[in-house]
Amino acid sequence: MDAEPIPPRRPVEIAIVLRDKVMLGIVHGLTDLFRITDDLSRVRLGTDAPVVRLSHFADTGAGGVMRIFDTAPDETSRERSDVPDVIIIPPCETAALGIEGNSKWSDWLTARHAEGAVLGSICGGTFLLAQTGLLDGRRATTHLLCAPDLATMFPAVHVDLDALLTEEDDLITVGGVMAWTDLGLVVVRRLLGAAAMMETARFMMIDPPGREQRFYKTFSPDMGHGDAAILKTQRQLQARGPVGSTVADMATWSGLEARTFSRRFHGATGLRPNEYHQRLRIEKARELLETTVAPIGQIAWESGYADPTSFRTTFTKQTGLSPSDYRKRFGHRGRSASLAPSA
Repeated sequence: MDAEPIPPRRPVEIAIVLRDKVMLGIVHGLTDLFRITDDLSRVRLGTDAPVVRLSHFADTGAGGVMRIFDTAPDETSRERSDVPDVIIIPPCETAALGIEGNSKWSDWLTARHAEGAVLGSICGGTFLLAQTGLLDGRRATTHLLCAPDLATMFPAVHVDLDALLTEEDDLITVGGVMAWTDLGLVVVRRLLGAAAMMETARFMMIDPPGREQRFYKTFSPDMGHGDAAILKTQRQLQARGPVGSTVADMATWSGLEARTFSRRFHGATGLRPNEYHQRLRIEKARELLETTVAPIGQIAWESGYADPTSFRTTFTKQTGLSPSDYRKRFGHRGRSASLAPSA
């Protein structure tokens, strides 16, 4: 059995960045999570001393960026206490506000990183982290809706559309507004160990990190490309549904020769016709898994797959979850098991 860790000689410090129009729900949620971790860790370690020091930093104007909230102010006199162990950047109300008009925040974050702080960002907060230049050449994530803008504005950053969390030694990013719970637990694990992370997760009844952003990604086809022939095919698929139609049908609807259709379809949508068709069938399967309790084999058939095994393989590859695991996470129980219309 592993020995209990020795209480740190000083509390680990976790700082949260407060900017204009920051999402206060995330700030308060993280504040509660880390205070719970501190309480639980004190009991487990048998100490009355703070284990976690939580602070909020804000731009005070003439005074610069300073602590405006501190759960352990008496620690200020200790060695290196002016540098938090981890600094977290929550998102603001809109992705556009993730970029600062001046370099005050990015300069401050860069300086703290140089002094040894790990930097973490949530959702649109990754824009400010990217503004420091520290993410250049690194893998990072943000909210699915913000990812194209992040990739365009910071082309040196390797934006991972599927990842809910990217983690390196000194930089952590999470995508999605509610992914603050994942970041919070990762920070607890890094600073205080797996036991502290798991007891915090159990107390708050939240899943430990391990989700992927593609669990939540729905297929939203591009229909603003301006190619009328391809748009005609897309609209036919929307009206008819993907089941019972083929790629040959898609080409016929467009009025184009098959090879020309395939080339233009890929150019307009970014996907080959068979890939696009398969995405629509998987989207149909998602809907059925979420809203019915029909057997997996029936859902495979209703989604256009004659072979349930092939369906399971394709679904897992596209979503990151098996059909049964997807239903456990997102399904609504109590619906009729029958998908067929009543007589």
